[in-house]
Amino acid sequence: MTVTTPHPRTTIPTPPPLARDTDTARWAELTEAVREEGQYPTRAEAERVTRVVLSALGGHVTGDERVALAQALPREAARVIASQIPATHPLTAREFVESVATRIEGSTPATARWDVSSVLSVLADWAGAPLTTRLLTQLPTGYALLFGRADLAATT
Repeated sequence: MTVTTPHPRTTIPTPPPLARDTDTARWAELTEAVREEGQYPTRAEAERVTRVVLSALGGHVTGDERVALAQALPREAARVIASQIPATHPLTAREFVESVATRIEGSTPATARWDVSSVLSVLADWAGAPLTTRLLTQLPTGYALLFGRADLAATT
């Protein structure tokens, strides 16, 4: 006969309202920065684009960089990134933009590039230069321009 001992239930405390309000304010600040960068008419549109781009990026950033990026962003943005299953095949920057275009109704590769660049350049500001450099090291070449950086290749 097997006897099991009940384990005490562990509950995760709900964050105090101030922390939740602060995170909501940080998410609003992030999406407002995307709205301004991308010149979107509403924050709702900027939020939609931000979610799509972060979702696409979430599968391509892994390991310590993924954790560090999630920690640098508002909780809502971190959830979007962390909820993605890591990609088995890294996409080139062009393929990444094309994949985003398929996720946004009525999007073309040109408008998707605008959307991706608007979000990723704001993301680079939020993450800071050292983490952005680490992210770019992990991604295939060509992503630097999407993050608002020059894509300089060494010549020999």
